[in-house]
Amino acid sequence: MSEKPFRPNVGIALFNRAGRVLVARRLADDGPEIIRPGSEWQMPQGGIDPEEDPEPAARRELWEETSVTSATVLGIMPRWLTYDWPPYDGPPHRLSRFRGQRQLWFAMRFEGEEREIDLSRSVNGEPAEFSEWRWERLAALPDLVVPFKRDIYRAVAEEFRRFAT
Repeated sequence: MSEKPFRPNVGIALFNRAGRVLVARRLADDGPEIIRPGSEWQMPQGGIDPEEDPEPAARRELWEETSVTSATVLGIMPRWLTYDWPPYDGPPHRLSRFRGQRQLWFAMRFEGEEREIDLSRSVNGEPAEFSEWRWERLAALPDLVVPFKRDIYRAVAEEFRRFAT
């Protein structure tokens, strides 16, 4: 598994004006990207397309997963973070060729109205990934995600705490 590459990926910590972060409840596993009961929540994230720069990728992923376009960049993680997938014995999957993800995280401020947030859309024929969303304290996020992402969320919470309340 260690000979496989990491998938280039971006993550978005979307802060509201009160300093809370948008989290969404995953609907289902996505190959090796699994969820577990009690750890279905995560911030928006997704792959960087070939020849795509990270910031446009972050804006695209935010739009694809939440419909949000009213956001400004507050900060960027100073380093890339990586995590390995947990063991996966399922059918061949588009993510199976990777060992995990290499992520660059963006802190963004949501400048729109909450009615802009829509998780139910299908984009490019892909089904919606999330069933519901809420604003959450940044420091609480590591306890809401799957265990293999917790170190990433701790690092993001530490780096972006200046934008939180």
